[in-house]
Amino acid sequence: MSRFEDLILKYSMSNRGLPAGNPIANVFVVLVGAIVIGVSIVLGFVAFVVLGSIIAVLASVIGLRLWWFNRQLQRRGRKGGPEMSARAGGLIEGEYRVVDDEDDDGTTRGT
Repeated sequence: MSRFEDLILKYSMSNRGLPAGNPIANVFVVLVGAIVIGVSIVLGFVAFVVLGSIIAVLASVIGLRLWWFNRQLQRRGRKGGPEMSARAGGLIEGEYRVVDDEDDDGTTRGT
């Protein structure tokens, strides 16, 4: 092993564990770490609830809007006369005439 690897191994082995040699400081570090983790979990839960609430409100607003729009369309369909029933797939009455591609002299147009 090289001298550099020995120094890295010695340094990494000596810095394992709690940072201070003082037991009161070690207890303080553990308590602060536990409090930070607890606060992080609580804040994460609160953020999740807030985002869930925002999504639920938006979904409710969109659902209410779609319901209202469908209700308006149904009302218009019931109120409408023959023109509304034709749009809804009903019978369309009318006249038509067939237009041929031939002129009066018997020649075909476009050629």
